[in-house]
Amino acid sequence: MTFGTRRCTIHRLHLKELSLACSGLYERNVAALDSSTHPTERVSPCPVCNAEEARPRFAVDGIAAPVVVCIECGLGRFHPSPEVEEVRALYPDEYYGEPGRKFQPLVEWLVRLVGTRHIGFLSRNLQPGAKVLDVGCGRGVLLGELADRGFEVHGQEISAEAARGADPRAEIRIASSIAAAGYEDCSLDEVIIWHVLEHLPDPRGSLEAVHRALKPSGRLVVAVPNFESAQARWTGAAWFHLDLPRHLFQFPASALQRLLSEVGFEVLSEHHFSLRQNPFGWMQSVLNRFPGLPRNGLYTLLHHRSAGGSLPFDARTRFWLRFWLVAGAPFGLLATVIETIARSGATVHMVARKRED
Repeated sequence: MTFGTRRCTIHRLHLKELSLACSGLYERNVAALDSSTHPTERVSPCPVCNAEEARPRFAVDGIAAPVVVCIECGLGRFHPSPEVEEVRALYPDEYYGEPGRKFQPLVEWLVRLVGTRHIGFLSRNLQPGAKVLDVGCGRGVLLGELADRGFEVHGQEISAEAARGADPRAEIRIASSIAAAGYEDCSLDEVIIWHVLEHLPDPRGSLEAVHRALKPSGRLVVAVPNFESAQARWTGAAWFHLDLPRHLFQFPASALQRLLSEVGFEVLSEHHFSLRQNPFGWMQSVLNRFPGLPRNGLYTLLHHRSAGGSLPFDARTRFWLRFWLVAGAPFGLLATVIETIARSGATVHMVARKRED
Protein backbone atom coordinates (compact mmCIF):
# COMPACT_ATOMS: atom_id res chain seq x y z
CA MET A 1 0.00 0.00 0.00
CA THR A 2 1.41 3.39 -0.96
CA PHE A 3 1.60 6.41 1.31
CA GLY A 4 -0.98 8.30 -0.77
CA THR A 5 -3.40 5.39 -0.75
CA ARG A 6 -3.02 4.91 2.99
CA ARG A 7 -3.76 8.58 3.64
CA CYS A 8 -6.97 8.17 1.66
CA THR A 9 -8.09 5.04 3.50
CA ILE A 10 -7.06 5.58 7.12
CA HIS A 11 -8.73 7.97 9.57
CA ARG A 12 -6.53 10.81 10.76
CA LEU A 13 -5.77 11.49 14.44
CA HIS A 14 -8.99 13.34 15.18
CA LEU A 15 -9.35 15.94 17.90
CA LYS A 16 -12.16 13.93 19.43
CA GLU A 17 -9.92 10.86 19.69
CA LEU A 18 -7.12 12.90 21.21
CA SER A 19 -9.48 14.39 23.76
CA LEU A 20 -10.45 10.86 24.77
CA ALA A 21 -6.76 9.96 25.10
CA CYS A 22 -6.15 12.95 27.33
CA SER A 23 -9.11 12.26 29.59
CA GLY A 24 -6.87 9.59 31.12
CA LEU A 25 -3.52 11.24 30.57
CA TYR A 26 -1.35 8.20 31.14
CA GLU A 27 -3.72 5.25 31.17
CA ARG A 28 -4.44 4.65 27.48
CA ASN A 29 -3.72 1.05 26.54
CA VAL A 30 -0.85 0.42 24.13
CA ALA A 31 -0.69 -2.87 22.24
CA ALA A 32 2.21 -4.37 20.32
CA LEU A 33 1.37 -5.26 16.71
CA ASP A 34 2.32 -8.68 15.37
CA SER A 35 4.96 -8.28 12.66
CA SER A 36 3.65 -11.38 10.86
CA THR A 37 0.26 -9.74 10.29
CA HIS A 38 1.57 -6.17 9.87
CA PRO A 39 4.22 -6.24 7.13
CA THR A 40 6.33 -3.27 6.09
CA GLU A 41 4.55 -0.55 4.15
CA ARG A 42 5.24 2.62 2.22
CA VAL A 43 5.17 5.78 4.35
CA SER A 44 6.19 9.42 4.08
CA PRO A 45 9.98 10.02 4.15
CA CYS A 46 11.56 9.44 7.54
CA PRO A 47 12.71 12.76 9.08
CA VAL A 48 16.05 11.16 10.01
CA CYS A 49 17.07 9.04 7.01
CA ASN A 50 14.40 9.71 4.33
CA ALA A 51 13.57 6.01 4.02
CA GLU A 52 10.02 5.30 2.90
CA GLU A 53 9.47 1.86 4.40
CA ALA A 54 8.33 1.19 7.94
CA ARG A 55 6.73 -1.56 9.99
CA PRO A 56 3.67 -0.94 12.22
CA ARG A 57 4.73 -1.54 15.84
CA PHE A 58 2.18 -0.20 18.33
CA ALA A 59 -1.52 0.65 18.44
CA VAL A 60 -3.03 3.07 20.98
CA ASP A 61 -6.63 2.79 22.16
CA GLY A 62 -8.81 5.44 20.53
CA ILE A 63 -6.10 6.49 18.05
CA ALA A 64 -6.53 5.42 14.45
CA ALA A 65 -2.91 5.88 13.35
CA PRO A 66 -0.39 3.27 14.49
CA VAL A 67 3.20 3.91 15.55
CA VAL A 68 5.47 2.66 12.76
CA VAL A 69 9.20 2.02 12.94
CA CYS A 70 11.57 2.96 10.11
CA ILE A 71 13.34 -0.15 8.78
CA GLU A 72 16.47 1.90 8.01
CA CYS A 73 17.20 3.93 11.19
CA GLY A 74 14.69 2.55 13.70
CA LEU A 75 12.85 5.84 14.34
CA GLY A 76 9.31 5.34 15.64
CA ARG A 77 6.51 7.76 14.73
CA PHE A 78 2.79 8.03 14.13
CA HIS A 79 1.68 7.38 10.57
CA PRO A 80 -0.09 9.45 9.38
CA SER A 81 1.30 12.24 11.54
CA PRO A 82 -1.11 14.53 13.44
CA GLU A 83 -1.92 18.09 12.49
CA VAL A 84 -0.70 21.02 14.61
CA GLU A 85 -4.08 21.60 16.29
CA GLU A 86 -4.31 17.88 17.06
CA VAL A 87 -0.94 17.97 18.80
CA ARG A 88 -2.05 20.91 20.95
CA ALA A 89 -5.07 18.89 22.09
CA LEU A 90 -2.69 16.38 23.67
CA TYR A 91 -1.80 18.84 26.46
CA PRO A 92 -4.79 19.73 28.66
CA ASP A 93 -4.25 21.94 31.71
CA GLU A 94 -3.91 18.95 34.05
CA TYR A 95 -0.80 17.82 32.14
CA TYR A 96 1.14 20.76 33.62
CA GLY A 97 -0.21 20.64 37.17
CA GLU A 98 -0.75 23.68 39.36
CA PRO A 99 1.47 26.76 38.80
CA GLY A 100 5.07 25.75 39.44
CA ARG A 101 4.08 22.25 40.62
CA LYS A 102 3.52 19.02 38.70
CA PHE A 103 3.91 16.31 41.35
CA GLN A 104 3.05 15.61 44.97
CA PRO A 105 5.16 17.78 47.36
CA LEU A 106 7.81 15.17 48.25
CA VAL A 107 8.22 14.08 44.63
CA GLU A 108 8.32 17.71 43.49
CA TRP A 109 11.11 18.38 45.99
CA LEU A 110 13.07 15.35 44.74
CA VAL A 111 12.63 16.41 41.11
CA ARG A 112 13.98 19.85 41.90
CA LEU A 113 16.83 18.39 43.96
CA VAL A 114 17.95 16.14 41.13
CA GLY A 115 17.47 19.04 38.72
CA THR A 116 19.78 21.17 40.81
CA ARG A 117 22.43 18.46 40.73
CA HIS A 118 22.72 18.46 36.96
CA ILE A 119 22.76 22.25 36.55
CA GLY A 120 26.54 22.00 36.85
CA PHE A 121 26.55 19.66 33.87
CA LEU A 122 24.37 21.97 31.79
CA SER A 123 26.45 25.05 32.60
CA ARG A 124 29.88 23.45 32.23
CA ASN A 125 32.37 25.70 30.39
CA LEU A 126 29.81 28.48 29.89
CA GLN A 127 31.11 32.00 30.42
CA PRO A 128 29.39 34.30 32.95
CA GLY A 129 26.45 36.05 31.32
CA ALA A 130 26.14 33.41 28.58
CA LYS A 131 22.78 33.37 26.81
CA VAL A 132 20.99 30.06 27.38
CA LEU A 133 17.70 28.91 25.84
CA ASP A 134 15.59 26.08 27.28
CA VAL A 135 13.22 24.76 24.58
CA GLY A 136 9.95 23.56 26.06
CA CYS A 137 10.96 25.18 29.34
CA GLY A 138 7.68 24.37 31.09
CA ARG A 139 7.70 25.61 34.68
CA GLY A 140 11.24 26.94 34.34
CA VAL A 141 12.88 24.62 36.90
CA LEU A 142 16.16 24.74 34.97
CA LEU A 143 15.96 28.43 34.16
CA GLY A 144 15.79 29.58 37.77
CA GLU A 145 18.88 27.56 38.70
CA LEU A 146 20.78 28.85 35.67
CA ALA A 147 19.79 32.43 36.47
CA ASP A 148 21.18 31.93 39.99
CA ARG A 149 24.54 31.17 38.39
CA GLY A 150 24.59 34.41 36.48
CA PHE A 151 23.43 33.32 33.04
CA GLU A 152 20.99 35.18 30.80
CA VAL A 153 18.09 32.74 30.59
CA HIS A 154 15.46 32.35 27.91
CA GLY A 155 12.67 29.86 27.39
CA GLN A 156 10.33 28.86 24.58
CA GLU A 157 6.95 27.21 25.09
CA ILE A 158 3.93 26.56 22.91
CA SER A 159 1.49 27.46 25.69
CA ALA A 160 1.36 30.16 28.34
CA GLU A 161 -0.34 27.60 30.58
CA ALA A 162 2.75 25.41 30.40
CA ALA A 163 5.00 28.23 31.62
CA ARG A 164 2.95 29.24 34.67
CA GLY A 165 5.14 29.55 37.72
CA ALA A 166 8.37 30.02 35.74
CA ASP A 167 11.14 32.18 37.20
CA PRO A 168 10.41 35.87 36.44
CA ARG A 169 14.05 36.42 35.46
CA ALA A 170 13.54 34.26 32.38
CA GLU A 171 12.44 35.79 29.10
CA ILE A 172 9.91 33.28 27.81
CA ARG A 173 8.50 33.40 24.31
CA ILE A 174 5.22 31.65 23.54
CA ALA A 175 5.42 30.34 19.99
CA SER A 176 4.34 27.31 17.97
CA SER A 177 7.93 26.33 17.19
CA ILE A 178 11.53 27.35 17.81
CA ALA A 179 11.69 28.96 14.39
CA ALA A 180 8.49 30.93 15.07
CA ALA A 181 9.95 32.24 18.34
CA GLY A 182 12.23 34.46 16.25
CA TYR A 183 15.62 34.08 17.89
CA GLU A 184 18.30 35.95 15.97
CA ASP A 185 20.92 34.02 14.06
CA CYS A 186 24.14 33.34 15.99
CA SER A 187 22.70 34.87 19.19
CA LEU A 188 22.71 31.97 21.69
CA ASP A 189 25.58 30.32 23.57
CA GLU A 190 23.68 27.16 24.54
CA VAL A 191 20.34 25.54 23.78
CA ILE A 192 18.81 22.86 26.00
CA ILE A 193 16.18 20.49 24.57
CA TRP A 194 15.53 18.27 27.58
CA HIS A 195 12.96 15.55 26.83
CA VAL A 196 11.14 17.81 24.41
CA LEU A 197 12.37 16.82 20.93
CA GLU A 198 10.18 13.71 20.91
CA HIS A 199 7.12 15.96 21.43
CA LEU A 200 7.82 18.27 18.48
CA PRO A 201 6.02 17.75 15.15
CA ASP A 202 9.17 18.62 13.14
CA PRO A 203 12.33 17.49 14.95
CA ARG A 204 14.63 18.10 11.98
CA GLY A 205 13.27 21.60 11.39
CA SER A 206 13.55 22.36 15.10
CA LEU A 207 17.21 21.33 15.21
CA GLU A 208 17.92 23.36 12.07
CA ALA A 209 16.39 26.42 13.77
CA VAL A 210 18.57 25.80 16.83
CA HIS A 211 21.65 25.49 14.63
CA ARG A 212 20.93 28.90 13.07
CA ALA A 213 20.35 30.56 16.44
CA LEU A 214 23.53 29.26 18.06
CA LYS A 215 26.76 31.21 17.93
CA PRO A 216 29.73 29.64 16.15
CA SER A 217 30.77 26.60 18.21
CA GLY A 218 27.65 27.11 20.38
CA ARG A 219 26.48 24.10 22.34
CA LEU A 220 23.34 21.99 22.24
CA VAL A 221 22.30 19.63 25.05
CA VAL A 222 19.48 17.30 23.97
CA ALA A 223 17.84 14.43 25.89
CA VAL A 224 15.29 11.86 24.67
CA PRO A 225 13.98 8.44 25.69
CA ASN A 226 16.18 5.81 24.04
CA PHE A 227 14.01 3.61 21.81
CA GLU A 228 16.81 1.07 21.34
CA SER A 229 17.54 0.78 25.09
CA ALA A 230 17.39 -2.44 27.08
CA GLN A 231 14.41 -1.05 28.99
CA ALA A 232 12.49 -0.30 25.79
CA ARG A 233 13.28 -3.68 24.23
CA TRP A 234 12.46 -5.71 27.34
CA THR A 235 9.20 -4.01 28.28
CA GLY A 236 7.85 -3.35 24.76
CA ALA A 237 4.36 -1.89 24.75
CA ALA A 238 4.55 -1.56 28.56
CA TRP A 239 7.50 0.85 28.35
CA PHE A 240 6.74 3.92 30.47
CA HIS A 241 8.75 6.30 28.28
CA LEU A 242 6.65 5.56 25.20
CA ASP A 243 4.19 8.15 26.63
CA LEU A 244 1.80 7.71 23.72
CA PRO A 245 0.24 9.65 22.16
CA ARG A 246 2.23 12.72 23.35
CA HIS A 247 5.57 11.36 22.15
CA LEU A 248 5.21 11.85 18.43
CA PHE A 249 8.64 10.32 17.82
CA GLN A 250 10.59 7.47 19.42
CA PHE A 251 14.33 8.07 18.97
CA PRO A 252 16.97 5.35 19.09
CA ALA A 253 20.23 6.90 20.31
CA SER A 254 21.85 6.05 16.98
CA ALA A 255 19.11 7.84 15.03
CA LEU A 256 19.42 10.96 17.19
CA GLN A 257 23.17 11.05 16.67
CA ARG A 258 22.67 10.67 12.92
CA LEU A 259 20.11 13.48 12.79
CA LEU A 260 22.34 15.82 14.79
CA SER A 261 25.22 15.17 12.42
CA GLU A 262 23.12 15.75 9.31
CA VAL A 263 21.73 19.02 10.66
CA GLY A 264 25.24 20.36 11.32
CA PHE A 265 26.26 19.34 14.84
CA GLU A 266 29.30 17.49 16.10
CA VAL A 267 28.37 15.17 18.97
CA LEU A 268 30.94 15.66 21.75
CA SER A 269 29.59 13.20 24.32
CA GLU A 270 26.75 10.71 24.90
CA HIS A 271 25.39 9.92 28.36
CA HIS A 272 23.14 7.04 29.44
CA PHE A 273 22.60 7.69 33.16
CA SER A 274 19.63 9.62 34.52
CA LEU A 275 18.69 9.34 38.19
CA ARG A 276 15.50 11.29 37.51
CA GLN A 277 14.23 9.22 34.59
CA ASN A 278 15.70 5.73 34.39
CA PRO A 279 15.06 4.00 37.76
CA PHE A 280 11.42 5.12 37.81
CA GLY A 281 11.11 4.05 34.18
CA TRP A 282 12.09 0.51 35.15
CA MET A 283 9.64 0.40 38.06
CA GLN A 284 6.68 1.78 36.14
CA SER A 285 7.38 -0.28 33.02
CA VAL A 286 7.47 -3.50 35.05
CA LEU A 287 4.24 -2.54 36.83
CA ASN A 288 2.66 -1.89 33.41
CA ARG A 289 3.11 -5.59 32.68
CA PHE A 290 1.09 -6.61 35.74
CA PRO A 291 -2.52 -7.46 34.78
CA GLY A 292 -4.99 -5.71 37.00
CA LEU A 293 -2.86 -2.64 37.68
CA PRO A 294 -3.66 0.58 35.78
CA ARG A 295 -1.21 1.56 33.07
CA ASN A 296 1.22 4.18 34.41
CA GLY A 297 -0.76 4.10 37.64
CA LEU A 298 2.19 4.90 39.88
CA TYR A 299 2.99 8.00 37.86
CA THR A 300 -0.66 9.06 37.99
CA LEU A 301 -0.69 8.57 41.76
CA LEU A 302 2.38 10.77 42.21
CA HIS A 303 1.03 13.50 39.95
CA HIS A 304 -0.07 16.72 41.66
CA ARG A 305 -3.78 17.34 42.14
CA SER A 306 -5.45 20.66 42.79
CA ALA A 307 -6.88 21.40 46.23
CA GLY A 308 -9.84 19.15 46.93
CA GLY A 309 -8.93 16.78 44.11
CA SER A 310 -9.73 13.15 44.85
CA LEU A 311 -7.12 10.39 44.94
CA PRO A 312 -7.08 8.13 41.88
CA PHE A 313 -7.92 4.41 42.09
CA ASP A 314 -9.32 2.47 45.03
CA ALA A 315 -7.49 2.04 48.34
CA ARG A 316 -6.24 -1.47 47.49
CA THR A 317 -4.69 -0.33 44.21
CA ARG A 318 -3.06 2.66 45.88
CA PHE A 319 -1.57 0.36 48.54
CA TRP A 320 0.01 -1.98 45.98
CA LEU A 321 1.34 0.87 43.88
CA ARG A 322 3.01 2.46 46.91
CA PHE A 323 4.32 -0.93 48.06
CA TRP A 324 5.98 -1.57 44.70
CA LEU A 325 7.40 1.95 44.66
CA VAL A 326 9.34 1.14 47.84
CA ALA A 327 10.08 -2.50 47.04
CA GLY A 328 11.07 -1.81 43.45
CA ALA A 329 13.38 1.14 44.05
CA PRO A 330 16.54 -0.99 44.64
CA PHE A 331 15.77 -3.00 41.49
CA GLY A 332 15.30 0.18 39.47
CA LEU A 333 18.60 1.61 40.67
CA LEU A 334 20.50 -1.64 39.99
CA ALA A 335 19.01 -2.00 36.51
CA THR A 336 19.91 1.63 35.79
CA VAL A 337 23.55 1.05 36.75
CA ILE A 338 23.74 -2.05 34.56
CA GLU A 339 22.17 -0.36 31.53
CA THR A 340 24.46 2.63 31.97
CA ILE A 341 27.55 0.41 31.92
CA ALA A 342 26.18 -1.28 28.80
CA ARG A 343 25.53 2.15 27.22
CA SER A 344 21.89 1.22 26.77
CA GLY A 345 20.18 3.70 29.09
CA ALA A 346 16.41 4.10 28.99
CA THR A 347 17.08 7.76 28.28
CA VAL A 348 20.07 9.31 26.57
CA HIS A 349 21.39 12.86 26.49
CA MET A 350 23.98 14.20 24.09
CA VAL A 351 26.17 17.27 24.10
CA ALA A 352 26.84 18.62 20.62
CA ARG A 353 28.67 21.60 19.19
CA LYS A 354 27.59 23.67 16.21
CA ARG A 355 29.77 22.65 13.31
CA GLU A 356 30.83 25.39 10.92
CA ASP A 357 31.21 23.81 7.47
